[in-house]
Amino acid sequence: MRALAQANSGDAVGYGADPWTDKAAAALRAAFGAKGGVFFVFTGTAANVLGLSLLLRPYEAVICPETAHVNVDECGAIERILGNRLHTVATPDGKLTPGLVASRLGDRGDEHRAQPGVVAISQVTELGTCYTLAELKALREFCRAEELRLYVDGARLANAAAHLGCSLADLAAHADVLSFGGTKNGAVGAEAVVVMDAEPAASAPFLRKQQTQLASKMRYLAAQFLGLMEDELWLRNAGRANAMALRLADGVRDVPGVELCQAVESNAVFARLDPAHISRLLRDWQFYVWDPAGSVVRWMTAFDTPKPDIDAFIADVRRTSESG
Repeated sequence: MRALAQANSGDAVGYGADPWTDKAAAALRAAFGAKGGVFFVFTGTAANVLGLSLLLRPYEAVICPETAHVNVDECGAIERILGNRLHTVATPDGKLTPGLVASRLGDRGDEHRAQPGVVAISQVTELGTCYTLAELKALREFCRAEELRLYVDGARLANAAAHLGCSLADLAAHADVLSFGGTKNGAVGAEAVVVMDAEPAASAPFLRKQQTQLASKMRYLAAQFLGLMEDELWLRNAGRANAMALRLADGVRDVPGVELCQAVESNAVFARLDPAHISRLLRDWQFYVWDPAGSVVRWMTAFDTPKPDIDAFIADVRRTSESG
């Protein structure tokens, strides 16, 4: 917010030809080790559409997990806006492997079928799990061998870096294009698309405009990333969110009737509860019922989640469980 206020002083040239955008893009290019470019957009869905559009031919398909945000939570944006198909793969933990990707390559060469062209993963995944650097490397090497491009939905990339103790460049080294989420890490409607090589970056300005994401007052998006990059605020924000999720998981893992469903590797806790307990908790707390049939809930923490709120929620989970 301080960065936004500073950018709100005086006049500036529009559409990104301003010092805030230049400085923010340069900072992100350096942090990611990107030779292509950085392009700011308003939403995570827009970032995914733009990022994938840089890598896809019109007749190609995207291989992604069934749980991927691009498949489940974007109202068919990829298929509607780009016209490319999604080839989904069931996964136990939200993560693709070379073997799982290979299972969707059988249609190659058949002119009647959409051709696999891009592998899209999320880091952090929609199930709160993180790809290790070794897993990313293996996936990247497989994609290169199979002439597939790799896109990373990085809406929670900061949380992955905080969990793994690695740099943004370590994560980006395995991608062709990736997004860097600002909104889920404290920003206000600001996301970045990072293009690692120059060739796909050449079409990004035109596609961003065509996809309605060229901001006339670009400095307000860029300034937020300057604020996040200063003194590694992006990392501190993500680290705190992760820590609050671990605090929550540790506080409920021994509660009777509570089963943690996934490893807690970010700011998400997935748990299975009795349906009646879920209903009682929803009277006073807001969270997402991830799988109503399986009674699985998703509890998310944020950069500004206070410890007292976590402890109060843990206490309510315990009371709910004890009351039967």
